[in-house]
Amino acid sequence: MNLAIRGFAADLGQEPADTFSRDQFPDQKFDYILANPPFNISDWGGEKYESDPRWVYGRPPSGNANYAWLQHILWKLRPGGMAGVILANGSMSSNQSGEGQIRESMVRGDVVEAMVALPSQLFFNTQIPACVWFLTNDKTQNGRDRRGETLFIDARQMGTMESRVNRVLTDEDIAKIGDTVHAWRGDGEVSDAYEDVAGFCYSAKLEEIEKNGFVLTPGRYVGAADLDEDDEPFDKKMKRLTALLKQQQEDGAKLDQQIGENLRRLGYEF
Repeated sequence: MNLAIRGFAADLGQEPADTFSRDQFPDQKFDYILANPPFNISDWGGEKYESDPRWVYGRPPSGNANYAWLQHILWKLRPGGMAGVILANGSMSSNQSGEGQIRESMVRGDVVEAMVALPSQLFFNTQIPACVWFLTNDKTQNGRDRRGETLFIDARQMGTMESRVNRVLTDEDIAKIGDTVHAWRGDGEVSDAYEDVAGFCYSAKLEEIEKNGFVLTPGRYVGAADLDEDDEPFDKKMKRLTALLKQQQEDGAKLDQQIGENLRRLGYEF
């Protein structure tokens, strides 16, 4: 239905089926996969897949399908294939039920190409922020060899409020994220060379990710943006303004005293 109302024709297989449990294309692999699986689904029947060949990086917990989807999608990629998967932010840092170990294995297996943290309020049915996992089984396919590296992009401050409850990413926002990924890959689609930008993007080596306990939250890596005058931290700004006010009060008191003395010399009471 989703495809039909948007005018897309597609081969969805021989019968209506759950993509995960009844693969309609068991012998086919894909160059590109885009997916928005259900977030944190707990009733996916994980107990039925004890020795599934898709669990290359570890068996996902039966109470959460996030890492089942990620590994299912990796399993369906051709050599050199790429995937973009939207999941809840918790997937980047969860250590429950072995998810941390699976994430570590994926990073060590060099299949996590990029992580993008998205702003909240992008979805009509939930207010929680989400993230995009970019996956690949070969980081040498483009112009630059990025083996042992992962790109982190923090896009949480992007977008504009289209209504009181819904945020949208503008064409400029999407272009900025896309151009950054293309430049990092070195795939020739953008002319600018990639550079880390404080507060927005950072290319991390495996050693850095290991030091962060294999947590893949971009905020841990991109650092703070360069501060403009209007972006001065609140506590620092308050200390500066409080000290300035105290100094001005002292100067005002001295000035009042001088004015009073001058008026008294002229015969006026102050």
